[in-house]
Amino acid sequence: MCWADLLVLLPAVPYQLAAFPFAALFHHICALGHLSLTARYIFLLAGGCLLAGTAMGSYAVLLLIPAAGSVLVLLSVSPARAHTWIFALQMSWQTLCHLGLSSQEQDPEDARPAIALSAVMLLTQKATSLALDVHEGVVQLHLGQGLLQRALPLCSYLLFFPALLGGPLCSFSRFQAQAESSGALPHPLRAAGQRCLCALALWGLHMGLTGQPGCGCAGLGCLPCLWARALLLRLAYYWHWVLDEALLEVAGFGPEAGQGDLSVHDLWTLETTHRLAVFTRTWNKSTSRWLRRLVFQRCPAQPLLATFAFSAWWHGLRPGQVFGFLCWAVMVEADYRIHPFLSARATSHGVKLLYHGTTWVFTQLIVAYILVAVECESFSKLCLLWTSCNSIVPLSYSLTLASSCCFCLTRRQSRTEPVLS
Repeated sequence: MCWADLLVLLPAVPYQLAAFPFAALFHHICALGHLSLTARYIFLLAGGCLLAGTAMGSYAVLLLIPAAGSVLVLLSVSPARAHTWIFALQMSWQTLCHLGLSSQEQDPEDARPAIALSAVMLLTQKATSLALDVHEGVVQLHLGQGLLQRALPLCSYLLFFPALLGGPLCSFSRFQAQAESSGALPHPLRAAGQRCLCALALWGLHMGLTGQPGCGCAGLGCLPCLWARALLLRLAYYWHWVLDEALLEVAGFGPEAGQGDLSVHDLWTLETTHRLAVFTRTWNKSTSRWLRRLVFQRCPAQPLLATFAFSAWWHGLRPGQVFGFLCWAVMVEADYRIHPFLSARATSHGVKLLYHGTTWVFTQLIVAYILVAVECESFSKLCLLWTSCNSIVPLSYSLTLASSCCFCLTRRQSRTEPVLS
């Protein structure tokens, strides 16, 4: 995976870098007191529209239409029905975009469709999060104000340029509070600088590993190649998340402590944990929290499977995504069954070290398998992955889960059977 491959994986990065001076300019003008609250909303909205037009070209229409539709729904539908309407609108539009663009012959060097789809997915997060806040009464849309006064903050939130192409999900209430107080806050140079240095270090590590023999090889037939490819994918995502949060910090919209997608503690947890469930909760934390609130906490039956199935739908329903996320759900369920059994039997220090080391290796290999499966763009590559020796580890976890379910079912039936006298 070379530099060109990295830009294909993360096509929005150059535009995020170009937005840094405008984010710094926005915060500087606010600090001088030259922008009223309305002017700040207009600045953020105009910057988002300009960034969308620059990065997506004519595909920016795919983003602007659902944004305008969501605002109209929020202003015209009762709070009790806002979430249902917004969810149906956003997911229907996003699915049509995924299906329409995937069915067309695309220029491999044209990154605009991929950037547009990514921005539409982020818009779905913000719109459904806002609709849930309205539905639950967390956000009150002031009915006494004029239409423009009510619509402007909503449009600005959905399209403000620091979070248009990436970044952790920010609630509408926090966005409003930061927009109102950005002029009173000191310029977050230290926090933004630390994130930029971290992004630079991750980028350097990625480039250094790319140049190593055998690292990043395209073959999927052996476990080392699979793990090396997944490591480069993880580093690319880490770099992207840190860069996104740095842009938000420069603009004065940095996430709260522990609410971002990646911190040094999160990075350590992701690479050292021996529990797949812990990795899942830590990976892309803002999206995990959004999925938990949107699906997991609202699903009456099989919430874990429903959450991962919806995540596959949200990502685009390509064969690799469907297989990868459903495999992820099975692996997490197996993780919940396997580790209590093993940890209870790891009593001595040596056995605990063996338990943690072995399960860490298994977790790394399963994560690698899932990430590479999700990134498979064709069914043929997915078949190659499935028929390779890499499937041994997830299959062993699946068999363990099946055995555990059968054992629990047998015990339950034996308890309910009448005792013959």
